[in-house]
Amino acid sequence: MEGQPRRQWGLTASISEAMPTKADLEVHAKLIDELKHQNNFESPEATERRFEVLNRFQKATEEFVRTVGKAKGLSQSLIENAGGKIFTFGSYRLGVYGPGSDIDTLVVAPKHVDMHDFFKYFPPILERMSSPGDIEELTPVPDAHVPILKIEYAGISIDLIFVSLALSAIPLDLTLKDKGLLRGLDDTGMRSVNGTRVTDEVLDEVPQPKTFRIATRAIKLWAQRRGIYGNVFGFPGGIAWALLVARVCQLYPMACGGTVALKFFNIIAEWPWPRPIMLKAIEEGPFGLKVWNPQVYRGDNLHLMPIITPAFPSMCATHNITHSTKNVIVRELQRGKTLANEILAGKKSWKDLFDRHTFFTSDYKYYLSVVSASRTREAQNIWSGYVQSRIRLLIKGIDESDAGVECAHPFNKGIDRVHRCTTEEEHERVLSGSLEFKVADDYSEVNGEESDDKPAADKENKADKAVTKGEESNGHGAHTIYTTTHYIGIKLAEGRPPIWAKTLDISFPVQEFRRVVTSWTSYDADLNSMRVVHTRNYDLPADLFEPGETRPARTKKSKTHRSVKRSFAESGLDVRESQIYST
Repeated sequence: MEGQPRRQWGLTASISEAMPTKADLEVHAKLIDELKHQNNFESPEATERRFEVLNRFQKATEEFVRTVGKAKGLSQSLIENAGGKIFTFGSYRLGVYGPGSDIDTLVVAPKHVDMHDFFKYFPPILERMSSPGDIEELTPVPDAHVPILKIEYAGISIDLIFVSLALSAIPLDLTLKDKGLLRGLDDTGMRSVNGTRVTDEVLDEVPQPKTFRIATRAIKLWAQRRGIYGNVFGFPGGIAWALLVARVCQLYPMACGGTVALKFFNIIAEWPWPRPIMLKAIEEGPFGLKVWNPQVYRGDNLHLMPIITPAFPSMCATHNITHSTKNVIVRELQRGKTLANEILAGKKSWKDLFDRHTFFTSDYKYYLSVVSASRTREAQNIWSGYVQSRIRLLIKGIDESDAGVECAHPFNKGIDRVHRCTTEEEHERVLSGSLEFKVADDYSEVNGEESDDKPAADKENKADKAVTKGEESNGHGAHTIYTTTHYIGIKLAEGRPPIWAKTLDISFPVQEFRRVVTSWTSYDADLNSMRVVHTRNYDLPADLFEPGETRPARTKKSKTHRSVKRSFAESGLDVRESQIYST
C-alpha cells in the first residue's frame, strides 16, 4: 500500500532497487536463449511424466503405510486413516530442474512406521504396484548419512528418503512448516525433513521467484560445467548455490535474472569468508536443537565458507568444503567475475561463461586415481558410493599433511567402467588403473553425460551384453570387474625445497583413507577392493576427453645438463608406476 515502507529482503538493505533497463533485458534475453541452447529446460511432456511418476510413488506410500499397520496389528480404522505423503525437495521443488535431473523425494509416515519398515516393505510394494520394466534399478543404501533408496524409475532418477513423524496419521494436506513436527526426531530425521523445509523457505525469502529460478539455472550450469558442484566432494551442492543466488536476489530485488547472474560473481567472488551468508536471522527454537553457532560450537567455527540454511534448525550447507576445494571455488569465482564483466560490456557471450572445465586437459601435471572395484554391478553401486562419500576425507588429509601440496582438487564425478579379465594378474592391472581389458566402451560416464552421441538405450544394451558375456565365462576363468575411478588433481606448493630435502610423501593420508573405507561394516574383501595410484597427465585415459580436446603430451627430454629424473625429484612427486596404495 502506498506510504508503507518496502519490505527489506534479508539482513541488510538492498544495494539497488532499480528496475531493469533495456540493456539489462537484452542481456537477460540472451541468457534465456543460451540456456535453451544448452538444453537446460525440460519439455512439457517430460515434466508431465515426472508428475505421473510422483503420483505412483504417492499411491505406493499410502499402500506401504497400510501394509505396515496391518503387520503391526493396528485397528482397521487407524489403518484406513493413517495416510502417508511424499514431499519433493531440492532442484525439482525449487523449479530449476532440467532434462535428466533426479527428483529428491521424502516419504513421510506416521509414528507406527519406522526406518526398518521402509527398507523392508517399500521396495516390494513399489514393484508390485508398477508395470513390468518401470523399475530399472533399485539400490538400498541403509548405512548412508541419510539412509536412501536410489531408484531408476521409468527413465527418471528418484532419491527416496524417509521420516516418521510423531503423528497417528499423515493427511494429504499436511505441510512441514510447523516446527512442532520436529519433536522427537533424531539427527537423520531432522536432516530428512529439513530438505523440504529449507527449499520452501528459500522460495519465501526471494523477492521474485521467477528471477531467482533463471539466475539459479545459470549459476548451477556454470558450477557444473566448471566441475565445482557437489557437496560430497567438498564443493557447494545444489541448495548451497541456490542460497547464494537467493542472497544476491535480496540485494537486487527488482533485477531480472540475467542481471542477478552477473551481479552474483561481483558479490560472491569478493565475499570476505568466513563471514557467513544467510537469508535471514538464525532462529532459536524448541526441543534444545542445535543451531549453527560458531561462538558456541568449535566445529562451526572451522567452516571455511559457511552458507547457512534458513529453516530452523539452521545448519551450514557447506561444512564439507576443504582448504583445497575453497581455493578452487574462489579461483573459478574470479574467472566468472572477469567473464561477467566482459559479458556486460558486450565483449563475451554467456556461452563463454559455460565453457567446460580444463581439469584433465591443462590444470594439473599430477593426479591421484582412486579406483574402487567390485565383482558384481550391484556390489559396485554400493561400494563406489561409499568410497565416493569419503573422498573428501582424503582431500582433507592431504591438506593437513606437511607433504608440500598446495591443492588437492577432486574431480566431481566418478568414472564408471566395466572390464573382463581372464587371470588374476589382469585383475590386478585393472585395479592399478589399466584399461587394457575394458569392455562396453559406452558404459563410461563423464560429467553425468554419455561419452558419445549414441542413444542411451543402445549404450545400456551394449554394456549389458558385454557383461553377460563375461559372467557366462566365469566358469572358464573369465570374470567381470566393475570399477569407478575418482581423479584428484595435485598441485605442488610453490618454492619446493631442493632435491636433497624431504620429498613429497602422502602415504599417511592415503593409508588413513584406506583404513576408513575398509573399516566399513559392509566391506567384503572377497568382493570389494580399492587402489590409489599416482598418474601423470599424459597417462590419463582417452575416455576422459571430449572430441576436440587436446590430451596432455609427454614433455620431451631436456638437452640441458639437468636430467629428467632430477627434475621429477625436485617436483616432489614420485611418478613411478610402482607407487600404488592398495587395500
